[in-house]
Amino acid sequence: MNRAEIRDFLEEKAAQYNHPRFLDGDPLQIPHLFTKKEDIEISAFLTATIAWGNRKSIINNASKLMTLLDSAPHDFIMNHTKADLDTLSPFVHRTFNGTDLSYFVASLQNLYTHHGGLEVVFTNNQEKESMQPAISKFKTLFFGLPHQSRTTKHISDPGKGSAAKRLNMFLRWMVRDNSSGVDFGLWTDISPSQLSCPLDVHSGRVARKLKLLKRKQNDATALMELDKSLRRLDPVDPVKYDFALFGLGVFEKF
Repeated sequence: MNRAEIRDFLEEKAAQYNHPRFLDGDPLQIPHLFTKKEDIEISAFLTATIAWGNRKSIINNASKLMTLLDSAPHDFIMNHTKADLDTLSPFVHRTFNGTDLSYFVASLQNLYTHHGGLEVVFTNNQEKESMQPAISKFKTLFFGLPHQSRTTKHISDPGKGSAAKRLNMFLRWMVRDNSSGVDFGLWTDISPSQLSCPLDVHSGRVARKLKLLKRKQNDATALMELDKSLRRLDPVDPVKYDFALFGLGVFEKF
């Protein structure tokens, strides 16, 4: 396929998979449980944090996490007590455990109390061409409180070579418009044109098959290459093609 044919193909597939009917099997269903802005973005951030492995397990554990936060994540984070933190200790999703979760709660409280919250932190650190430097700066700020070294692995850093799949997915959820009923469009001071595709084994495989990506590793360098390819197809909203690449990979085994 030439570039025009690839674009038409991906446009069709993006429209097919950017639809609420796919939320039943997607972790994005968790923030859709909420209506308050802060609840949506906090639940989305925490869900994205544990979004690796089996999707059914991710959804189940994200649901358990919300229950532990009294189904009111912003209120819990802002008003929790030491005893409340103790109730989080049994939580585990793969290598993310109660110790990690307690730190995330404390750090989020710090962000909302002293730094304006998640939206302000990412918005203030954005760069015109990319959100990857903002992700690196976010990680530095997020781990500004005393913490165990083990917890830092749960936030990726593009500056150290990571494709930061989960945080790029979180940013897609927050920034892209909600006209389809899938993403939220809550953060209006960041442009979809700055976003990067959440690069994983599925989207990477499809991108390579379509010759949008040559690099074999799914790392920060590969993400930059994929960014360039997708922005040539649509410079305004390149990350809509995440729906196509992921859908083709997961549902159609393309």
